[in-house]
Amino acid sequence: MSPIRTGLIGHGLGGRAFHEPLIRATPRLALAGIATTRSNPDPAGLIADPEIGLIVISTPNVTHYPLARAALEAGKHVVIDKPFTVTLDEADELIALAKAQQRVLTIFHNRRWDGDFLTVRKLLASGVLGELLRYESHWDRFRPAIKPGWKEQAAPGAGVLSDLGPHLVDQALLLFGEPDWLVGDVERQRAGTEVEDYFAVTFGYGRKRAILTSSLLAAAPRPRFALHGTLGSFVKHGLDPQEPQAQAGMMPDDPAFGVEDERWHGILTRADGSTEPIPTERGNYLAFYEGVAAAILDGAPVPVEPADARAGLEIIDQVRASARE
Repeated sequence: MSPIRTGLIGHGLGGRAFHEPLIRATPRLALAGIATTRSNPDPAGLIADPEIGLIVISTPNVTHYPLARAALEAGKHVVIDKPFTVTLDEADELIALAKAQQRVLTIFHNRRWDGDFLTVRKLLASGVLGELLRYESHWDRFRPAIKPGWKEQAAPGAGVLSDLGPHLVDQALLLFGEPDWLVGDVERQRAGTEVEDYFAVTFGYGRKRAILTSSLLAAAPRPRFALHGTLGSFVKHGLDPQEPQAQAGMMPDDPAFGVEDERWHGILTRADGSTEPIPTERGNYLAFYEGVAAAILDGAPVPVEPADARAGLEIIDQVRASARE
């Protein structure tokens, strides 16, 4: 079969560092055009192109729904960057429309393929930690200055809970399913900010707790993951290398892409106090787009079910409600 001609809408950080290189590195996809509001073709022109079968949307969050709806109505398959949409009603409409149009719809929850998260999944499956009692997932940055741009402007889908929260929530739901209960804390901590820049969420699963947090005022970041069980603990610092590698120009099909420097490997501490470095699994964002191609061409399951992304949005709504109450 010929590669699926693919149109990319949006060419900010997400489009440049993630989607464009990943599409180019996927043999069964062919990047046919990139559209922005300031380019030719523009988004409407790209969607209307009869030669394009797949539209990838990497634009400000509030535009995800109208662009995806237009693409689905035009008979295109669609990939949407996270967050899926900014409301549950919008998510439900797109899910129903994709089903009616018999088109593939999936969401770019690429952090499922972070090397550290793949390592966490492997460790949990091995049973080396015994019964897991506490799972911590932190994603900290130090950005005290308010940068210009839509992410710092008060609007639906803005703020760190909508930016990084979907990744942390999606990972926790993938590991443990929906929680029995949750407590959320959301705040604006930087002087002059219009958007949320801090959150802390606790999920309850029986006697197990999953704690998800992010702060934009953490000069010394907390561990990216900290897992504590009846037989030991695993603590891992640092972020997956795929984003900085892509920004530096490394292509996703390079053998070194997604390989983490060993100085960032996590440490397993056993019940007897002995420690062991655990090599980080190779990160593999390319698996997402390989899955997209397989879903379109082979009828395989999509790499991220829209229902999963919708569940994450519902959790985020509950977090905000908890914080208000």
